[in-house]
Amino acid sequence: MDNIKLYLSQLFANMGRQLSLMEWTDILDILLLTLVLYYVYRFIRDRRAGKLAVGVLVVLAVLVLSEALELNAMRYLLQNVVQVGIIAIMVLFQPELRSALETMGNQPLRGIKSLSESKDIARFNEVINSVCEAAVELSRSKTGAIIVFERDTKLGDIIRTGVPVDATLNPYLLRNIFYEGAPLHDGAIVVSNFRICAAGCYLPLSQNPEITKEVGTRHRAAIGMSEASDAVVLCVSEETGIISLAIGGELTRRYNFQSLNKKLRDELAGTDLLKKMRKKSAANKDGEGEANE
Repeated sequence: MDNIKLYLSQLFANMGRQLSLMEWTDILDILLLTLVLYYVYRFIRDRRAGKLAVGVLVVLAVLVLSEALELNAMRYLLQNVVQVGIIAIMVLFQPELRSALETMGNQPLRGIKSLSESKDIARFNEVINSVCEAAVELSRSKTGAIIVFERDTKLGDIIRTGVPVDATLNPYLLRNIFYEGAPLHDGAIVVSNFRICAAGCYLPLSQNPEITKEVGTRHRAAIGMSEASDAVVLCVSEETGIISLAIGGELTRRYNFQSLNKKLRDELAGTDLLKKMRKKSAANKDGEGEANE
């Protein structure tokens, strides 16, 4: 215990001395390093390398602990491991490092930032196409469905009425959820940040007496949800297979793949992802215009 106290006191004393000697260049250095580490974390977060990174951190933590407790044998072993650690990391992370360098080489001016932006755009296109594909398949089989796309108005109260899912949106999962024998097929799906947030959700019914008698409870729920929020609600009729959209309390019907794809892209242009895409596109056009001038 005394060794730990002594180690901690020396550590804090050294930190205090270093902080007193810091200049603005040191602060800039720390901020840049933090930014680099952040992008490295984002890059490996969804890859197999993430688990390897956790293993490296465990080794470093054990090394620090062995220093504090004066575990000489363990410290000697880990110090020799760390000495060749850079080479080992390059070998272990070779596929990820190669992918990152290739991406940066293809787009050298944008660097690592381009990785997340290109993925966001590809993800948006994939989501829209997946929804339209699923809607057409559900329409063909006359399988009832209702999908709520969250925009600026948060739908936490609606999400809490359903079952949490938090899954990537794809046509196969949508068709499985709305399959007639599935336990969640009667409720609505809520899509937030282009992911399926919850399924089996209950929506408020519209009390508008002017709604046509041709539509049933599912469509009234879609209209009611669009009246209570700025959400875009997609509805597939179980009786006719007609694809409809409810926006701002208004129901438009008889969409096909192309018209639904275009309408969803137009309406979801208010999301954060599309705002970022539009700003990026406008900036690129401005840059091209200035270059032409």
